[in-house]
Amino acid sequence: MAFTFASPGDVFYNKAKVNQVDVPSMSGSFGILPDHVPTLGVLKPGVVTVFEDDGAKRFFVSSGSITINDDSSVQILAEEAHPVESLDASAIRDGLAKAQQDMSAAGTEAAKAEAQIALECYEALQKALE
Repeated sequence: MAFTFASPGDVFYNKAKVNQVDVPSMSGSFGILPDHVPTLGVLKPGVVTVFEDDGAKRFFVSSGSITINDDSSVQILAEEAHPVESLDASAIRDGLAKAQQDMSAAGTEAAKAEAQIALECYEALQKALE
């Protein structure tokens, strides 16, 4: 199936032929194969796995959208996306610790909401490294 995957700074795939794509969505993670029902979805922080003939590639996404069309083509537009192998484990640990501190220290509802978003993102980054 034709697959396009981009973020503001990178185009990872442009109408490339892939066998399967697994995505983390707000309604739950799911896999996409050819002839999948047309779908629109919102991505949550997590790992997008792209299965090609020669293996799988994993990318961390912070959020974004996914479109599955009638012709089985798939588009992912991510707010941020990075290959999992390029993630810095120590920076993620530090960010997670800071997000946990910010969550504990948050005094307003807005600060709590911001800290919760950061915490969820860093937890997803940590899980991506496993």
